[in-house]
Amino acid sequence: MLVAAEASGDVLGAGLARALKARLGEVRFVGVGGEKMAAEGVESPFDIRDLSILGLLEGLLAYPRVVKRADETCALAMRDKPDIAVLIDSWGFTLRVAQRLKKAMPGLPVVKYVGPQVWASRPGRARTLAATVDHLMSIHAFDAPYFEAEGLKTSFVGNPTLARDFAGADGERLRRNLGMAPDAQVLLMLPGSRPSEIKRVMPPFEEAARLLKAQRPGLEVVIPAATTVAEAVRARAAALPFPVHVLEGDEARYDAMKAATVALACSGTVTTELALAGCPMVVGYRLGHITYAIALRLIRTPYITLLNIAAGEPVAPEFIQGRCNGPELAKALALRLDDPTFRAGQIAAQNAALARMGRGGPDPSERAAEVVAGLLPHRA
Repeated sequence: MLVAAEASGDVLGAGLARALKARLGEVRFVGVGGEKMAAEGVESPFDIRDLSILGLLEGLLAYPRVVKRADETCALAMRDKPDIAVLIDSWGFTLRVAQRLKKAMPGLPVVKYVGPQVWASRPGRARTLAATVDHLMSIHAFDAPYFEAEGLKTSFVGNPTLARDFAGADGERLRRNLGMAPDAQVLLMLPGSRPSEIKRVMPPFEEAARLLKAQRPGLEVVIPAATTVAEAVRARAAALPFPVHVLEGDEARYDAMKAATVALACSGTVTTELALAGCPMVVGYRLGHITYAIALRLIRTPYITLLNIAAGEPVAPEFIQGRCNGPELAKALALRLDDPTFRAGQIAAQNAALARMGRGGPDPSERAAEVVAGLLPHRA
């Protein structure tokens, strides 16, 4: 059983499913996921967009829906009786699924894939997780001590994003397909994959793009839209006073990362992808006011971007909450658009951070499949 509730988890689940099929041969999947997991044989009983939630208020309002979906996921397990359950990221939802599975099916091995970032905030979650699942597969080398101190066996499998292959990505192909001039500057905007992120992050991103376009009429603006928010992104882009290229699909997204002069990105997995593509970036993020006030009291790291955490410095500048506004974002982007030497320096610093994160190591999906296979009851 594989369970993922967000777009990033869907990617992890699909990679794990492929690696498990390669390792085990004949294997049947049940669970919850998105389009990528469905392509690997995981038929989800509901649309995971229902669970794409961020923020305290959104979480409270969505709580009944989350409980209902957790109940449905547990019922699915009870019906299909999997040999093992792997719950991917999405702390709030997968914790509730784990609790239900442990109560309804106490003999079922439950594995968490991606632990909560207890090194950054809310360290008590390590104890909660240890009391709820049997094994953790972590994507950060520094995770294990926090969870093993609570008695939870932890296997470091690596960050699957670092294994993303950009060899087939072609920036020139994107430019040709979209009718761009070969020397046109390209601003890539990545406003997130959750509806709440589109609501809060896209307005300042749009304002920054307007300011830059006013000074640089030839600037091309490209937005690769996650499936979970594509409709909302297209509607907002259509309302802008200049043409915007809205793309869907992985090939177009990776081509866009290679074609971009600079990217304006919502904090998340995409920042690592941009670094792998060799694209300098500016990071912006906004939360609800109450959620942000609470986060300030809980966060224990000076940065929110993994590249910056790994580097110990702001390799990619972060503009959070009030600083995530059009003028400040536009100023940071303009510096990178206008100075090729500055862009090259940031790309070099991003590459150094990727090396510290483990770039070039063993394939994380294959390592995760090895751990899962070793935990299967009939293989014990």
